[in-house]
Amino acid sequence: MSIVVKRIYEPASKTDGYRVLVDRLWPRGVKKEDAALDVWAKELAPSTALRNWFGHDPARWEGFRHRYAGELDELASFWRPLVVHAERHRVTLLYGARDEEHNQALALKMYLDNWIKANGLP
Repeated sequence: MSIVVKRIYEPASKTDGYRVLVDRLWPRGVKKEDAALDVWAKELAPSTALRNWFGHDPARWEGFRHRYAGELDELASFWRPLVVHAERHRVTLLYGARDEEHNQALALKMYLDNWIKANGLP
């Protein structure tokens, strides 16, 4: 299984596999035709209220991850196909945030990794 995280501002690569943008808002300065996306999964992005609360404040990272996991628990119909796809192909979760250590794509990857560890592949 292979799920990786990458900023959408980095050039697309053939090794990215299935490219999924997990931002609710389209990243600034990126033309849609240049994004090389397979899907824009804005449904998997944190809610606007959660995103605003977090504000990319590293001090709120653990609280953000916990609250976001609660939202993701209700969105299995959106993330489960990614897990199935990742069973055979690389999935790259794309995000636009500047912070490479505290962002929703990384939190989503951690959530999916933990789910797979606890439940196995579907």
